[in-house]
Amino acid sequence: MHKSNYFCIPLLLIVLLSAPIAAQESMFVPAAKPIDHIVAVVNEDVITRQELDDAVKTAVGRLQQQGVQLPDQRSLENQVLESVVMKHIQLQHAKEVGLAVGESELDETIQRIAADNKLSLPEFHAVLEKDGISYNKFRDEIREEMIMARLKEREVKHQVNVTEGEVDNYLQTQKSTSEGQDEYRLAHILILVPENTAPSQVQQRAERAKLASDKLQQGVDFSQVAAEFSDAADAKTGGIIEWRPVTQMGPTFAELLEPLQPGDVTPVVQSPSGFHIFKLLGRRAQETPTVIIDQTHARHVLIKINELTSESDGKQKILQIKERLDKGENFEEVAKLYSEDTSASSGGDLGWLSPGDTVPDFERAMNALLPGQVSDPVRSQFGWHLIQVLERRSQDISLDRRRQTARQAIRSRKADVVVQEWLRQLRDQAYVEYRLDDDHEH
Repeated sequence: MHKSNYFCIPLLLIVLLSAPIAAQESMFVPAAKPIDHIVAVVNEDVITRQELDDAVKTAVGRLQQQGVQLPDQRSLENQVLESVVMKHIQLQHAKEVGLAVGESELDETIQRIAADNKLSLPEFHAVLEKDGISYNKFRDEIREEMIMARLKEREVKHQVNVTEGEVDNYLQTQKSTSEGQDEYRLAHILILVPENTAPSQVQQRAERAKLASDKLQQGVDFSQVAAEFSDAADAKTGGIIEWRPVTQMGPTFAELLEPLQPGDVTPVVQSPSGFHIFKLLGRRAQETPTVIIDQTHARHVLIKINELTSESDGKQKILQIKERLDKGENFEEVAKLYSEDTSASSGGDLGWLSPGDTVPDFERAMNALLPGQVSDPVRSQFGWHLIQVLERRSQDISLDRRRQTARQAIRSRKADVVVQEWLRQLRDQAYVEYRLDDDHEH
């Protein structure tokens, strides 16, 4: 019944809705080619000049929307090509492991994106069409982002575990150190060093990091240098890391960042992932407000709709169960007999539910009930429900919320390391042949 947690779809997918393709107004347009041709080979796939040109236009639009000065054409093309290569590698791996996104799930995601932009689906289509964006292409991009997000979450789920002891230590560190109470907004540049890189190549990467640092010292805008040099996924958006506790950055970086003032830039610092440069954009005290919420203790009966139970059969079953409850049968016993949810063994008891713990259709119906009252049949994405509210309370969850925030911070820090290492391994295992240099010579 509880909602699944996945990596969120990047907001950059929605930037197209707020900025008509800025690249169309830019002088930075890849040279026209009479015949499409290959600019890179990735295992069994190829990347064409048209695919690269489309990706460059999108990247230019994002940079212009953020007011970032564009790097030279060749540098930007190289950066964008590497991101397209990584996308192909991830999608190939997803296909190998059988990871896919169904049409109905994709439709729901697009409807949610439209709703987040306060648009109906027809209005959303109209905005895309006005901005010259093919709806089918947009669907494909959303599908790819969903697949890559789930692929990363799959790796994180298998490798990242947060213990209660780690949460206790995190909270104790926050309590005993002043920097643990601060949140930082940063910009960063990452020069990746793949695992088992030869010493000579590590030295080349170090020199590239120093060149980026030298440009910053010469007064070149940080976002421009990030767009030109950084290997991070957010390089083309200025390398921005939004507000997060400094302790989430790990002890090495926390020590490096703590003495900085807004506007300060760090020297180059090395980690197992590569070479880093940070700029402090802002610092603020981390708020720990009292959090009191209304919770509902509820139970339910669920009849699932699937290959074995049709929509009409499921509705008929739930109506028959409702009739038995209306005649006075015990809800707990009925749930044990007929519910197809994992809560059936406990009489359908879902425990104390906080806002957002269940899907919207279920929560709306539950919130409309009085204690002891049983709902009419309620349809959700899981099937047909009958819901009974047992009691309600107002609960101070400040400590629970702090522990949840700490757990998320620790998990995020570990996940960053796991995902970066996993992507590096995928990249090392892939066969990639670049032909962009040949392209530049013509």
